[in-house]
This record gives sequence, structure tokens and C-alpha cells, in this order.
Amino acid sequence: MSKEMISALNTLEEEKGIKKEVVIEALEAALVSAYKRNYGQAQNVDVEFDDKKGDIHVYAVKEVFDEVLDDQQQVSLSDALSINKAYELGDHIKFEVTPKNFGRIAAQTAKQVILQRVREAEREIIYNKYSEYENEIVTGEVARRDNRFVYVDLGGVEAVMSKQDQIPTERYEPHDHIKVYVTKVENSGKGAQVFVSRSTPDLLKRLFEQEVPEIFDGTVEIVSVAREAGDRAKVAVRSTDPDIDAVGTCVGPRGQRVQTIVNELNGENMDIVEWEDDAAKYISNALNPAEVVDVLFDEENERTCMVIVPDYQLSLAIGKRGQNARLAAKLTGYKIDIKSETDAKDLMEEPEEDDVTESDSESEDNQ
Repeated sequence: MSKEMISALNTLEEEKGIKKEVVIEALEAALVSAYKRNYGQAQNVDVEFDDKKGDIHVYAVKEVFDEVLDDQQQVSLSDALSINKAYELGDHIKFEVTPKNFGRIAAQTAKQVILQRVREAEREIIYNKYSEYENEIVTGEVARRDNRFVYVDLGGVEAVMSKQDQIPTERYEPHDHIKVYVTKVENSGKGAQVFVSRSTPDLLKRLFEQEVPEIFDGTVEIVSVAREAGDRAKVAVRSTDPDIDAVGTCVGPRGQRVQTIVNELNGENMDIVEWEDDAAKYISNALNPAEVVDVLFDEENERTCMVIVPDYQLSLAIGKRGQNARLAAKLTGYKIDIKSETDAKDLMEEPEEDDVTESDSESEDNQ
């Protein structure tokens, strides 16, 4: 067993990067438990592994006392002095108690410890590898799916994609190759767990970074993203260089850059709008493709506004099922109330409630 043990420890260190000392420490602790379990011993024991020869020795550890009350745990001072005249009260002495057949138990225990350490090391390697990809895009292959998750093979680990992280309009079949965004990597007792998403707005950001060099190098910045995955998204961008058109740069020649992203997301519509310091202009841009006549801000709540649009543009500004207005609100961070010019005019012409009351009162007084 000694040669096999030394060889196994050396192999672990060379191939798996598991330090020999770490395994030996774990092995010695496991052998203490194995000895007590198999031999019904309750005394203090110590196990030492010789990493040169591979030999294993079990020692009973006893404390030196004047009067011995428990010979499993204690040794008399006179007996201790007969071993070595330097011993004193309170010292601990080791007595070898290695059973003759302990080698078999040791071999089984060593195998279990080594396998456990290998599993832990492999989990750690996977965790370290994929934690570097957290918040990044990776390409994987759909392995299988069930009622809760789509399982994506990333090459060495199977990531999970929950229902809320899936695009509702997409159907994932085994062997499909898809780009996913790594949202989280956990190192749990079951091993490294990788969570990925296709629906997060962060996926859209990374796709633009991959497709638009000016975003990657910082010349153009993505300020905000609002997305209803699989249907429509709005992206607000700005340029740090006055000579570069942020929107045009993202769209690309003949729309090639944005079209590549749309294709990757299987036809998800994309509105790219210019971010503005002026909140009114920014909100107007966010409601693209609708035309905006005016933006009026609530004096009591600075994050609330009323947007006035031409009568014929009202449905376009609100969008199908309110989507355009909803995405614009998410993109800008403002609560947006959209009114047609006619409705806004009627609303503004309505007399204040206090004025009506006062007028009625004056009329009654005159009578």
C-alpha cells in the first residue's frame, strides 16, 4: 500500500494541483475517525502518515497524572519517568496502538479521502474557470430541458437557464447553439453551479459591445437599456466624441450592426435613441418613433411628466398594449403620462376646483 499511496499523492499534486500536505492532513483526520469507529475506542488518538515510506501509525495520547483514574486517557508519573526521566505532570505521551489489520481500513479510508479531494478540486477548478465569465457572454449548446430549466452545456459544466431567463418566443432544442449571459456562478456543496440568461438587458449590452467597436473602446456609451425580451428593446446611447454620431455608429452601415444583434435575438425589435442631458429631449427621443409636441414636468414630483403628442400619433406613442410608453419609462426612469393635443388642451382649459366653488358662491350671493 505504501508505494501506491505515495504514487497516488504525487499524481494528485501533478495532475490536479492538489497539494500533498492537504490530502495527508485530511487523511490523518479521517483515519482517527476510522480507528475509533472500527475499534470502539474513545481515547485520544493521533494518526501519523509517513510521506516518505507511506507507513501509517496510530498512537494513543495519554496525559501524565499523579494518580491514574482512567488508564485510557492517563498515565502515571512513575510509568512516564520509566520511559523518559524528562516527563513531568501534564505532559502528553504517545503510545503506538496500530492494529495489525489497520492497513486494510487505512487503504479504504485513503481511497475515500482522495476521491473526495478530487471532486472538491474539480469543483473548484470549474468554479474558478466560470467565475471569470460572470457578467460575460459565452456560447453553449442546449443539452436538455424540463419544466423548470433549460440546461446549457458550456464545455465542462452544465449551466441552467430558468424560465424567467428564457426568451418567451424562443424554443430551445437539444444541440442548438446559443449565446447566453452568465448571471451568477456559485460554488455549492453539489459543485459549481452556473446560471445563464437570454432575457437580461445585460445580454443586449454585451452583444452591442461585441458588434460595435466604438462601444467596446468607450467612444460610444450605452447609458440605459429597457427590454421586453423577444419582442422589443430600447437602447439609449451617447458619444464622448462630438464628431461621432452615437446612434448611427450603433446602427452601422445599412443597418448591418444592429441587424446582426436582431438576428441573434431572433427578430427582437430594436430602437436606438440618443441620450440627452435635457430630460425633455431625452424623453422625446425615448418615445421614438412617435412625434412629441411637448413635455411638461410635475412640479411636485420631478420624476413624473406629461407628454403631449399629435392626436394621430397617440396610439403610436403608447404602442401596442402600452409597450412603447412602458419601455420609454423604463429607459428614462420617468413616470410618463401620454396625452393627445386635444385631451391636453381640454385638460388645461378645465377650471380649477377652487375657482368653480368660488364662482358658484359669488353667484349665490348676487341672488
